[in-house]
Amino acid sequence: MLSHDSIFRTCVRGIFSCRWNSSSERTACCGFLFLSFVSILALSWMYVCFIAFNDQSDLNGLAFTIMKRWVNWYIILMIIFAVVATYCLLLLVFGLIHFAIREPLVLHCLHKVFLCLGFLIVALGTVGFSVRWTKEWQTIYMSFQATAPFLQLGAVGALTLISWLVFQSFHGSQSVAFKVFIMVIFLVVSVAVFLCPLVICSPCITSNLYPRPALVGHRGAPMLAPENTLMSFNRSLQCEVEAFETDVQLSKDKTTFLMHDHGENFLLRTTDVKDRFKGRENGTHSDFTWPEIQQLNAGKWFVETDPFWTVSRLKEEEKNQSKEQTVPSLTELLDMAKKHKVSVIFDLKNEKSAIEFKDSDSYYTVETIKKSGISPEKIWWLPWEHRHNVSKIEPGFKQVYNNVRDMDADGGSFLNVQYSSLSAREIRDLRERNVSVNVWVVNERWLFSLLWCSGVTSVTTNACHLFKDMQQPDWHLSPNWYKGIWISADVISVLLMFGVFLWQKRRMRIIRQNQKERGVPLLGF
Repeated sequence: MLSHDSIFRTCVRGIFSCRWNSSSERTACCGFLFLSFVSILALSWMYVCFIAFNDQSDLNGLAFTIMKRWVNWYIILMIIFAVVATYCLLLLVFGLIHFAIREPLVLHCLHKVFLCLGFLIVALGTVGFSVRWTKEWQTIYMSFQATAPFLQLGAVGALTLISWLVFQSFHGSQSVAFKVFIMVIFLVVSVAVFLCPLVICSPCITSNLYPRPALVGHRGAPMLAPENTLMSFNRSLQCEVEAFETDVQLSKDKTTFLMHDHGENFLLRTTDVKDRFKGRENGTHSDFTWPEIQQLNAGKWFVETDPFWTVSRLKEEEKNQSKEQTVPSLTELLDMAKKHKVSVIFDLKNEKSAIEFKDSDSYYTVETIKKSGISPEKIWWLPWEHRHNVSKIEPGFKQVYNNVRDMDADGGSFLNVQYSSLSAREIRDLRERNVSVNVWVVNERWLFSLLWCSGVTSVTTNACHLFKDMQQPDWHLSPNWYKGIWISADVISVLLMFGVFLWQKRRMRIIRQNQKERGVPLLGF
């Protein structure tokens, strides 16, 4: 046993309680329980943040609409939460070391203040998440389908390690009631951890794996080039995308062009409209003619703001090319798609169903498509407002729907939905009906792998370069293989725990015998 004056014990005591000398104070259990609670909460919150990273651009986009200034708030918040979680977990580790070496758990008041502050930060983050980003909780649920098998194995390992402290407390206690209490709690938790694979349902635990989903370039390849520019779509071609996804708007002189943001300030985020047309940056699509839009630079913002933290990976030549990008017309994109035999899917950002069809964005868009000469089957028609009129003019378009009800009503067979809106079972049921399922927007490998296992036909992505070389999901196991791993891990854990139990029993017997021989009062917990 370490002496009370050992360097290790002194350092641990100093970090945890800011007291360098031995203390006769009793262990403060409430403080340690609060530390454990905040640490687990902070760690869980970091898990949530890492999973939600797939949709970081949603949060940053929302912040831009409010402040009219681009800042990568998601990364800033991630750093803050990571610091809080790291601090809490380090304190917890030192607390466990205190417990192991039988040092009184006396947490310094400054640590208590920081813990309360950390708890407040995580609580505010959770509230904000729940109020402004509720749809993301479905993503968290989906993530457990991918991570639950590994979390269970990690929990088994953690339980095996913690059993050393649990059995030390059990054998060191003089109270029968405490022994019963601690052992019942430990057994209940152990059984739950060992048997939880019975309720784990992951689409990647299967014997039948669907073909790899095709890739759809979301505004091109916006992690590698400015979104909705010809350079961006060219970069997506290197990923062998099946389709370009874009957003179409109509200028004042009825020319169709590509731009995602709409309404007032629609040019502010991705162009230099503030410098080029001073005083007009708050205008809408109908306030600018196509010659005026052509004067705008649509690439400098990408290099300057680095929205996905990817600009550093680009060559100097690629950065310079990005800075020279302009706003393309729909005709330019259709010519590129026709040349490379790629399909096109788009939203009409300012379409209204109440106006006459011949005055609508749909009409001018269809006319542009017909003039381009692209094969009609290469157009995935998504806008719903004038769908039936469009079908009469050009029945060759592939009609794409954003919900199952409308698709079934029209007898369609192509669905385009957010990745979290369908369960794995629903996706497989649709595939059995020969329905093509495209989901958006998928940017992380774990999510792409999960949706691959679920059976989606294609995914719309900002990160096609991350998926283009994937030959299989990041993990995929047959049910029998997973069952073997699960049972083996549980059996090994039980055997190790049993060995630790016997070792701690023998160790405590020796300690008590030595204390008795020296006439020292027996130690208990």
